Amino acid sequence: MRPDTSRSLPGVVAAWLVHAYTASGAVCAFLAIIAAIDHDLRRAFAWLIVQVVIDATDGLLARAVRVSERLPQFSGAHLDDIVDYLTYVFVPAFIVWHEPMVPEVLALPLAAAVIISSAYGFSRTDAKTSDHFFTGFPSYWNILVFYFWAIGSRPAVNAAWLALFAVLVFVPLRYLYPSRTVPFMKTTNALGALWGAGCIAMLVWMPDVPAWLRWHAFVFPVYYVALSLALDLRSRRAR
Repeated sequence: MRPDTSRSLPGVVAAWLVHAYTASGAVCAFLAIIAAIDHDLRRAFAWLIVQVVIDATDGLLARAVRVSERLPQFSGAHLDDIVDYLTYVFVPAFIVWHEPMVPEVLALPLAAAVIISSAYGFSRTDAKTSDHFFTGFPSYWNILVFYFWAIGSRPAVNAAWLALFAVLVFVPLRYLYPSRTVPFMKTTNALGALWGAGCIAMLVWMPDVPAWLRWHAFVFPVYYVALSLALDLRSRRAR
């Protein structure tokens, strides 16, 4: 009979290191806030991009070292939600309030709408479904606010988009969980990687982003929404 190695010291240390890696995303949020206070949005979004990389890879590491078996008393899922709320919700809401991205009279109400709607979204018991979908708009506010800045859209337009997506948090449509949704996973991940590289290029080129790169930035979001709606419709018909 093989010995149980799930609680071996190297394994436990590895599990804690993965949790520390996830928690480092909260430090990225803190550094992004500092940069935003200084009106240095290039640096703020750079830190948010670092956190997205952490968020995209920590789950793979967690499964590789079997953190739930080695540290059953510690919830990596709760930690991940805390970090995600800070970086995907709170920091972008602060940027919306702090920068002239929306009409001044709407800055605080819209920031509050982002924070409160996402608090609801994160608290749903079905926020992440058993077949790996998000329920309701999955609070990608960091991406939306990055687009406002990189594309330079008008404040009134930005305000309308923020209001729309705040409402969509409450609408129980199912959206792809890019790293875990099984249908079309390889295509989604490949397009997502190209899109991520494009966003980094936009960050580097700001404020003189080439027109072709601006258009490239919309390819993956359109694919993401279209496939999410198609799969959601298919699942509803199946039920």
